[in-house]
Amino acid sequence: MSDICMCCDSGAKMSAFSNETHRIEHHGLVIEIEGLSGFRCPVCGEIEFDAESAERYAEASDALMLEARRSTGKELRRIRKKLGMNQLEASKITGGGHNAFSRYETGKVTPTAAVINLFRVLEKHPEELEELKRA
Repeated sequence: MSDICMCCDSGAKMSAFSNETHRIEHHGLVIEIEGLSGFRCPVCGEIEFDAESAERYAEASDALMLEARRSTGKELRRIRKKLGMNQLEASKITGGGHNAFSRYETGKVTPTAAVINLFRVLEKHPEELEELKRA
């Protein structure tokens, strides 16, 4: 790590910090990680965690993203079933492969915003489903 901030090119010296709590938000989910240490630019606020803190922050961030994927998958599954569709039918109207919806619902793959938004709209307007099936 450099003593000088490499983010803002201000030439400011990074200041050490320790035992801070940082918050991560992703898709409405929140996690706080306590006891983080590293360096902060006094001009732009850029943070460089020390190695142990960076590892803990990354692990927490990954866990939060996985939980968000699982939550989205549960929502898609609920809506798909409410619409009376199987996974293959859902994949066809979204343009995915034959097992795309299975991967979305299990949280293995993050669906695009378009897929999520489509199913949210269809939940409110199920009468539009037949039009999509004909397309």
